Amino acid sequence: MNIVGTVSSSEGEAAHTPAPHAQEIVVSVVMPCLNEAMGVGKCVEKAMKAIAAMGVAGEVVVVDNGSTDDSAKIAAAAGARVIHEPRRGYGSAYLRGFAEARGKYMVMGDSDDTYDFSTIADFIKPLRDDGFDMVMGTRLKGKILPGAMPWSHRWIGNPILSGMLKLLYHTRISDSHCGMRSFTREAYERMRLQTTGMEFASEIVVNSLRAKLKIHELPITYYPRIGESKLSGLRDAWRHVRFMLMYSPSYLFQLPGILLCLLGGAAVILTAGGPRSLFGHTWDFHVLLFGALSVIMGYNLVLFDVFAKTFSMGAGFVEPKKWLRFLTNFWSLEKGLIVGGLVLLAGLGLEIKIIYDWASHGYGRLMAVRGVVIGMTAMVLGVQTMFASFLISLMLIKRR
Repeated sequence: MNIVGTVSSSEGEAAHTPAPHAQEIVVSVVMPCLNEAMGVGKCVEKAMKAIAAMGVAGEVVVVDNGSTDDSAKIAAAAGARVIHEPRRGYGSAYLRGFAEARGKYMVMGDSDDTYDFSTIADFIKPLRDDGFDMVMGTRLKGKILPGAMPWSHRWIGNPILSGMLKLLYHTRISDSHCGMRSFTREAYERMRLQTTGMEFASEIVVNSLRAKLKIHELPITYYPRIGESKLSGLRDAWRHVRFMLMYSPSYLFQLPGILLCLLGGAAVILTAGGPRSLFGHTWDFHVLLFGALSVIMGYNLVLFDVFAKTFSMGAGFVEPKKWLRFLTNFWSLEKGLIVGGLVLLAGLGLEIKIIYDWASHGYGRLMAVRGVVIGMTAMVLGVQTMFASFLISLMLIKRR
């Protein structure tokens, strides 16, 4: 049995057990820990026994994330290599742990005894023998013991969050927020994980899909936790939702923007020439006003979509889609200024004509509502196009 442990003593010195070369380590089990004195020792012991039963070299890395109890000492006494990460956060702890881990295969799981680390071999076999890049535990296809998960998480929170991931990223993963997972070191590097909070769990799934990893789902048993829960239901759920929306700007910006532009454009075209009768009602300039507002709002959202994707492309977060690559290659600051300037001048010209006609008729009642609305809309869209071109060019400077 080759199980590696490097633990920190209470005086801050490191006690070392004999360790093989880093390349010889096959399995690294990484656990985040924040005041888990009641459960972390059991988790470490189960993980070490499971690694020993596999007959491979391995290690258990416990990342202490600012515990004020004896969690670190207990983990070290059980044989773990304890790493101290002062930057708080679920993602921060895991990122530090994965950076310190030396195994070819990495297993992650909470240190509150909700996951059974004696089943590590089941998480390694698909990676080693079946060619999978990542294994996702699924509690929903497995067994959730009484008291292990609040009803609101089981029947509301988890289905909604998993459903959003399925909708936004077209995944068939049934339990996208199960905390016990495994992956190869190569897969971890391909995912390029960065978030530091609870949204880290969603980022793993999203980035694994973007990296086109081969994923296997493994039904597991979920146990009642030992100790006090650190989850903050609504806050943590919002962080997941926020992350998913920001990483999928098409659903957040593009789709609503296009729909608003189409509906608003139809309303403007319908009423630009005068009142129209449709569906038994007469539609007048009030519809024109709402249509113009809808076009402006929709165009703003489409621009936000372009901004978000341009930033993600320039920062290397994602590979650009064909239309965005074409846009950034074809479009330029100068072309944006010209097109936006022409639209601005067209709208300004219409407004000047309205004022001229009004003055020519003796400054009487000004009733050119339709012309004013259309002209102002064109001016707004023109100015937005010009300044959007500046911003897009600014974000692409480094890439170019």
